[in-house]
Amino acid sequence: MKDYIVRAIAADGQIRAFAATTKNMVEEARTRHNMSPIATTALGRLMTGGAMMGTMMKSDADVLTIQIKGNGPIGQMTVTADAKGRVKGFVANPEVMLPLKDGKLDVAGAVGIGVLSVIKDIGLKEPYVGDTILITSEIADDLTYYFATSEQVPSSVGLGVLMNKDNTVHEAGGFIIQLMPDATEELIDKLEQRIKEITSVTEMLEQGMTPEEILNHILGDMNLEILDTVPTEFYCNCSKDRVSKAVMSIGAEELQKMIDDDKPIEVNCHFCNSHYTFTVEELKQMLEAVRR
Repeated sequence: MKDYIVRAIAADGQIRAFAATTKNMVEEARTRHNMSPIATTALGRLMTGGAMMGTMMKSDADVLTIQIKGNGPIGQMTVTADAKGRVKGFVANPEVMLPLKDGKLDVAGAVGIGVLSVIKDIGLKEPYVGDTILITSEIADDLTYYFATSEQVPSSVGLGVLMNKDNTVHEAGGFIIQLMPDATEELIDKLEQRIKEITSVTEMLEQGMTPEEILNHILGDMNLEILDTVPTEFYCNCSKDRVSKAVMSIGAEELQKMIDDDKPIEVNCHFCNSHYTFTVEELKQMLEAVRR
């Protein structure tokens, strides 16, 4: 089954909701970065949240970046998403391993204490940046807190990644449910109670529930209306041409040093782990272009 995001409203527009299935996207990230189960789970949650948040943006040219900088052994995590559901991401230490905590992967222990930053590049002179502290370092709660404090939108975020014993991804997905400004007190109380009754996203994923079924499970008696579905995927827009421009940006002096070494150089993309090799001849051509 292909990954996709469902966008919906409920309670006659007083609620907007998103749900996603992201197994293939998270598995591709795991393979590309050769990640441990705990790194896959942490990044998978953040990528799933980022994918849904990306589809909230207005223009196809808008770009959303989420960074988590914690003091845990996983190091910094970065996810970038666009309005078309295309997502990429990486962690500083993809091979991190920790003992299980209460029989589960200790994502909070891997992330540690720190800050969550959401950067929205929406075509203005300066991007919008919202910083919040990590509340639990479990990622879903931290995004919930971000929405409440930075965007003043009461939200509930649920994210889950289930791993197989062979370290491949079994299931991944999540939901974001948000109250609109005109939501009544009665509806707010009802939704809060419903959210409390949800056991966990991973349990719903384990039951094989689709994004539509997840939203129906939570909002089915609140006049749920599915608006559309958006495909989502791991996608990196790097290319040899883009990378060569990045190399050229270091300037003529540094390029000359590389040429003097008389060896090809290899440049890796952080996001997708693709490798690009440039021969000495190519470096000479780049130097000529810089000097023009």
